[in-house]
Amino acid sequence: RLFDLDPDLLPLFQYNCKQFASPQECLSAPEFLDHIRKVMLVIDAAVSHLENLSCLEEYLCNLGKKHQAVGVKVESFSTVGESLLYMLEKCLGTAFSPDVREAWGRLYSAVVEAMRRGWETVPEGD
Repeated sequence: RLFDLDPDLLPLFQYNCKQFASPQECLSAPEFLDHIRKVMLVIDAAVSHLENLSCLEEYLCNLGKKHQAVGVKVESFSTVGESLLYMLEKCLGTAFSPDVREAWGRLYSAVVEAMRRGWETVPEGD
């Protein structure tokens, strides 16, 4: 879904200097699947620390810095969020109520906001 929404994101996923010729090639790469696992671990950590997301602040800020360093734009996380919600809707079916959608959207937004602060703390000239 990610590359359907924004095909321009494909070049951001390069592993060992290899560019993928198509979304399908990227989606089947072990490195991309590992990246997806890491994304889901971040989501899992956020869910596990729902009552105290601030404990993840430093980690998420650093994660934001890393994403900025490889050329990811903050705006791209909106597309990732749409893809996450789409996946949840497909997996949960009718259980994906408007309240569930809102809760997941709020959680994802909180994670992205913490990562965005990583962009803001990059010293000038870096």
